[in-house]
Amino acid sequence: MKLISWNVNGLRACLKKGFEDTFNQLDADVFCIQETKMQPGQADFAPEGYTEYINSAEKKGYSGTLIYTRVKPLNAWNGIGVEAHSHEGRAITLEFEDYYLVNVYVPNSQNELARIDYRMQWEDDLRAYLKDLDSKKPVILCGDLNVAHEDIDLKNPGPNRGAAGFSNQERGKLNELLAAGLPIASATCTLMPPACTAGGACGSAQESGTQAGALTISWYRTGWPHRSKRPRF
Repeated sequence: MKLISWNVNGLRACLKKGFEDTFNQLDADVFCIQETKMQPGQADFAPEGYTEYINSAEKKGYSGTLIYTRVKPLNAWNGIGVEAHSHEGRAITLEFEDYYLVNVYVPNSQNELARIDYRMQWEDDLRAYLKDLDSKKPVILCGDLNVAHEDIDLKNPGPNRGAAGFSNQERGKLNELLAAGLPIASATCTLMPPACTAGGACGSAQESGTQAGALTISWYRTGWPHRSKRPRF
C-alpha cells in the first residue's frame, strides 16, 4: 500500500497549480491532505475510485484535513476524542483491518508563541489518543506536525531557534511522543510538481528547508516495534 502525506496550503488554490496532475502521477492508495482551507463540496475534485473523508474547521478558509482512499476502511471518524479540539478540523482517523491511520494538522503556535499553551495541551491529548489506539492495533501517524525536531530539519536553525515550530516546548513534546514508545521511522522524499511555485499553494517547502515549491512526503509510523503483525506496504 502506498500512502502520501501532503500539506497543500489551500486545496482549492492548489488545484489551479497542478495538484490533479501530481495526484495522478503519484498514484497512491491513500492521500492524507492537510491545511485544506475549505468546507465540504468547495473543491471541484472527485478522483475516480477514491472515497473522500473530510474534517473542516468551523472557521472558513482555515486549517482542515482530508483523506482520499481507494482502500475501504472499516471505520472513519474525525477528531481525537476531545471536544476542545473539535472545532478546527485537525484530525481524521481511518481504521483498517491491521492498523489505524491518523492524519493530523497540528496547531501552529503562532508569532511570539501566542498559542503555545493550547499547542501543549493538543500535544498531550494527541499522545494519549495515539497510545489508546496503539493498545488495540498498530498506528500510522502522518500529517503536518508543525515542528522541526532537530537542527538538521531546518536550513537556518540559528535564527529560528525559539520561534513557532522550533521552540524548546514543541521539540520537547515530540521527544515525549518518542519516549512514549511511539517511535518515528520516517521515509522522506522530495518531489517537484512543475506547477508549484515559491509562495504558492502546494506546501510549506521553505519552512522545511527544501527547495521552494517542493512537495515533501513523510510517513510517521508509530507503535510497530512491539507488534508481531505489522501493516504491509
